[in-house]
Amino acid sequence: MDERRSTVAEQIAQEAVAFERQRTGHAPRSVRVVLSGDTLVITLHGTLSPAERAMAASPAGAAQLREFHRELFTSSSARLLQEIKRITGAEVSEATAEVKGTTDTVVQLFTTGTMVQVFLLAHEVPPDTWIGSGLGQLP
Repeated sequence: MDERRSTVAEQIAQEAVAFERQRTGHAPRSVRVVLSGDTLVITLHGTLSPAERAMAASPAGAAQLREFHRELFTSSSARLLQEIKRITGAEVSEATAEVKGTTDTVVQLFTTGTMVQVFLLAHEVPPDTWIGSGLGQLP
């Protein structure tokens, strides 16, 4: 049996999927994890339910969804932050589920169901511990 050790990116991706499943009741279609210096970015594709996708079709609905998911992330992210610290060895200094767009519009998720989470780590993770870019398509 092949019991190869998961890469740091794969471990974080697995924790992100578990976090999303726990907080929303469903897993994303795919997840991508990228580290650049002290910034960790988790992109989750297919996170919205059919009802949320319908709601996101209008600007007012999309704004309500952004706020709902922002609050949900803020109130429930402690365990994910602990897991990121355990996996990377770096404390998470700041975390957000928002990305500032080029139009100064705050976006956290897109109507396609993609969500981006950004984590600022207290220090850089040594490059030799970071291999790969997380999971692609999930089973």
